[in-house]
Amino acid sequence: MLFAKRLQWLVLVLAMAAVRPVFAIAEGEPAPAYDIHLLDGQTFSSAREDGRVVMLHFWASWCVPCRAEMPAMERYYRAHHGQGFDLVAVSMDSPEDMDKARAMMKAYSFPGAWIQDASVRGFGRIWRIPLTFVIDRRGVLRHDAWDGGDGGITDGVLDQTITPLLEAK
Repeated sequence: MLFAKRLQWLVLVLAMAAVRPVFAIAEGEPAPAYDIHLLDGQTFSSAREDGRVVMLHFWASWCVPCRAEMPAMERYYRAHHGQGFDLVAVSMDSPEDMDKARAMMKAYSFPGAWIQDASVRGFGRIWRIPLTFVIDRRGVLRHDAWDGGDGGITDGVLDQTITPLLEAK
């Protein structure tokens, strides 16, 4: 009897999950709201980033491609932050790897955060990394789950993708 009740419960939960509306954000649509508490204690929020081009980058210290992209992102951030470009690197590291991720972030001037301190549900399930979202000055999503292509995020890819958004006023 107990097994039958548990099985009914499981079937009900699975059925509810199957009919739950599936949503996806789409390029060209308004970007979802986000609220991220940074490692330095400040807050990075969609409510405050109006008029700036924003790159939200999800990474982890154990991810080799993630680490390979960071120097290009640093160069681009330093060169274009004053022109209205913001970048936040949100670490997907587990709590036991936080010290390693924090040490890695010290090499970069752009802000970092932990996924545990970020409200980014509107971007969907972050299940692979590196993963990047780019939002233009008007708050429109321009790149959804962008990975920079086969070569990853490089200086050239950033210049080709982000610079036109900075130039558009």
